[in-house]
Amino acid sequence: MASSPDVPSAGNTPENSGSDTASETPSAAAPPAGGERRGRVRARRAAVMAVPATLVAATLAVLTAQGALGVQFAISGMPFTVTATELNGTGFEQFGGLDNMAEGSPNAGDTGGQVLIVTSAIKNATLTKLCQSVDLGGTNLLITAGGGKTKVSATDLTTDSTVLSGDAEFNNIEIGNDASTLNKANVKGPLGVFSQQADTVRIANLRQTNYATTAGVFKLPGLHLGFSDKGC
Repeated sequence: MASSPDVPSAGNTPENSGSDTASETPSAAAPPAGGERRGRVRARRAAVMAVPATLVAATLAVLTAQGALGVQFAISGMPFTVTATELNGTGFEQFGGLDNMAEGSPNAGDTGGQVLIVTSAIKNATLTKLCQSVDLGGTNLLITAGGGKTKVSATDLTTDSTVLSGDAEFNNIEIGNDASTLNKANVKGPLGVFSQQADTVRIANLRQTNYATTAGVFKLPGLHLGFSDKGC
């Protein structure tokens, strides 16, 4: 980080006695010793204060790039429904957590702005006949995709759910892991939290109540978005 040149304050600059001789006028290239020391102290303090913030930002960037941290954002607090006739995935993880609403959200109610959720992470997933709806109060915003020959596909998919149901099948499942040690989907949960993971997952007749979804890539063939009297 570049530092500003050391310039003594006005209170530390000797008054001009009125003499025009060079010996009585301080040189700009050689400021008084006291001002120089104070300037260096200020520069050092600024550098020390900047280091922790820089390290934190760099660490978060690395962890996010490695998938150790999910993308964090304030949820709206409005749940939405997701259904699919079938989900198939490789690299599956699941653990508990908390989602937070924006400060002062009208949807907070008596929850304190937090929702207890289960995070499901899948490295690569396909979904058949995907439907997503959110109740806007009297009408539903409805999204459908993957109803034709080409399925919906996603990479680095995570969903934060309060309800998940269907007919599930797991391959090489591990139950009871510490969430911070998960390695199937490159997403790590909080230290000391119960979790499970598997090489593959298949869920027929999937139905979820979600508060958040993220994905690295989300492909929605045959996408249709509109309003409807009914949800998924």
